[in-house]
Amino acid sequence: MSGTLRRLAAALAAALAFAAVPVTGASAAAPPAGSATRYTMTAFTNTSESNMYVYDSPDATGYRLVKSSAYTPPSGLIRDPSIIRHTDGKYYITYTTNWTGDTIGFASSTDRVNWTFLGNHTIPLAGLQRTWAPEWHVDTDGSVNVIVSLSTSASGADFQPYRMTATNSALTAWSSPTALAGITGNHIDTFVVKIGSTYHAITKNETTKYLEHATASSLGGPYTITGTGNWSGWGNWVEGPALVQLDNGGWRIYYDGYSAHKYYYSDSYDGLATWTTPTELPGLTGFARHFTVLKETVAGGATLPVNTTRSLQSVNYPGRYVSSRGGLGYLDPVTTASSATVKQDATVTVVPGLADANCYSLRAADGRYLRHWDFKLRLDSNDGSAAFRGDATYCARPGSAAGSVSLESYNYPGRYLRHYAYELRADLYQDSDTFRADSSFQVVSPWA
Repeated sequence: MSGTLRRLAAALAAALAFAAVPVTGASAAAPPAGSATRYTMTAFTNTSESNMYVYDSPDATGYRLVKSSAYTPPSGLIRDPSIIRHTDGKYYITYTTNWTGDTIGFASSTDRVNWTFLGNHTIPLAGLQRTWAPEWHVDTDGSVNVIVSLSTSASGADFQPYRMTATNSALTAWSSPTALAGITGNHIDTFVVKIGSTYHAITKNETTKYLEHATASSLGGPYTITGTGNWSGWGNWVEGPALVQLDNGGWRIYYDGYSAHKYYYSDSYDGLATWTTPTELPGLTGFARHFTVLKETVAGGATLPVNTTRSLQSVNYPGRYVSSRGGLGYLDPVTTASSATVKQDATVTVVPGLADANCYSLRAADGRYLRHWDFKLRLDSNDGSAAFRGDATYCARPGSAAGSVSLESYNYPGRYLRHYAYELRADLYQDSDTFRADSSFQVVSPWA
């Protein structure tokens, strides 16, 4: 295939893959200036089933440790910790207390770091043998629910998801468990989200070892299983799904590839029907186990000055700046002795993001925008398409140095504008100091 045909094929694939992304520019999904998205992860680890680790991230990709062994229950295990923030402002976790038994555990925190044991709840189900993977589901009617996998068989061959609903605001009293109708035949690790008026359950078929997709018009079902086998491209021998919505409107799933001892994520932009190629979770793959992720909007965050001209100075090569040559993006040296053309090429106008007004687009003096194409940065004219708006929009994240920013691709979350051999690219986040420095820039006075 010629280079031209490859580029046309890539453009068509990108347009098809991201046609469903809400990149109209008329609405903003990312938090406004002065606030930021924070994703909090609670996990048990390969090294301990009795200690919970807490991590957080600005982008749902690069997680940094908040506290190791942040919570240890008085007895038993803390497998599969699931986290929410309740209406009282506190954080709550529920978790698996043991491999066998009829209880789930609860704890609360005011700061995500210091946790207080609330107690173990005994589930009133006759003959209950195993009680696994409780997951929070806060419904749109305000009800707080736990979806938990229960088995009454000594062999554990009849797992089914059940729903319990909190009957008080303190989350200390619960309804009797009711099976989610339609999800039968040995399913565990069921995670439910609501999109529009439809409930979506991602659940592990413990017989085939695939994650399946089921939908219903009510939380209790009946569910219809619409995705079986390798419908998603994740393969089998996977479990522990957890879903969270991204700032661009897409959904991200995390899941445990336990047979490979790796953890993955994958994104969907069409209501969980199709998914991007699985990617290992940087830094935590092979260490963190079966977790959930809580998304919040908090104060702070990185910002750029909009409708102003600026230059972007490399953090680790301070004599070089985001620039362009021949329409392609480079990290070029600029000094006071540089020509007017070189200075102009290293100057951009920061404008509200074409795909999301709370993110940013970078416009050159001739009106073209810095966008990614085949994950390389280049200048192109706005063709008015959703794909272009997404390609030319970046969301600001804190950089590696004080006052610096990193720019995450809007339509390819987890990819950042970074320099490599002085070329500018949109590269997948890597958990390394080198990557963080390569993708960090100081916003300084314009060269032109």
